[in-house]
Amino acid sequence: MNLSISEQLTYSTVRIECELKTGGISTGTGFFFNFLENKENKTHVPVVITNKHVIKNATKGKIIITKANDKGEPLDTQHFSVSFENFESFWKLHPEADVDLCTMPIAPFLNEANKKGEKLFYIPFTKDLLLTEKHKKELSALEDVLMIGYPNGIWDAVNNMPILRKGSTATNPLYDYNGKKEIMIDIAAFPGSSGSPVLIFNEGGYRDKKGNIYMGTSRVILLGILYAGSQATATGEIIMSPNLQKPMTISKIPNNLGLIIKSERILELEKLFK
Repeated sequence: MNLSISEQLTYSTVRIECELKTGGISTGTGFFFNFLENKENKTHVPVVITNKHVIKNATKGKIIITKANDKGEPLDTQHFSVSFENFESFWKLHPEADVDLCTMPIAPFLNEANKKGEKLFYIPFTKDLLLTEKHKKELSALEDVLMIGYPNGIWDAVNNMPILRKGSTATNPLYDYNGKKEIMIDIAAFPGSSGSPVLIFNEGGYRDKKGNIYMGTSRVILLGILYAGSQATATGEIIMSPNLQKPMTISKIPNNLGLIIKSERILELEKLFK
């Protein structure tokens, strides 16, 4: 199997479809992550991470994972669907009410697939993709970013593939925007994009803040998780709405800004499993 880094990233997310108590269906984005459970034997807890508001009031839920062949290679047009009753109850919520993150362990569903003789293919993010002190010395205020997800629920249903969108940081990623562990990005954020991983992604080379050029070296940093997008209300007021499932009545085109929760907060979710 010879997948480029960008191809590998297309297997890192999962489309989340919810049936709500209030009626109707909503969609959001989740991504796979491995929490380290035991450093000695290197065991992991595989999870999906998304926003709390994506799964709120969901009576039923569904995720679809790509199947794999006997060699461990993806079978893009063959999928394993997992449906949940009482979907909201499967998720562990970040303990702070204003941190819009939650996580669901998926080992039981992987085991279920294994019992049925099904091999699944996905590529999880890991902690070594989080921002390091070395990265902080390289980053400038303006960096290219990649967002992976399902805006408006749009996806390649035949191949179970997400939508890739490019943008840039709109605030310095080394600062806490408005005093919160958040970063603003210049990218179009639509319903369904909630929970999307946002990465600094430089494939084949990049330039650091001092002008040093690293040719032939790729850089992938999990910068954060999208949770809010700008909306213009009927009165013309621009607000950052965390509930991207429910677009507001707008009077003009939104300004294509999104808010992401810094990826360091993922480590706070890991504590829920200890």
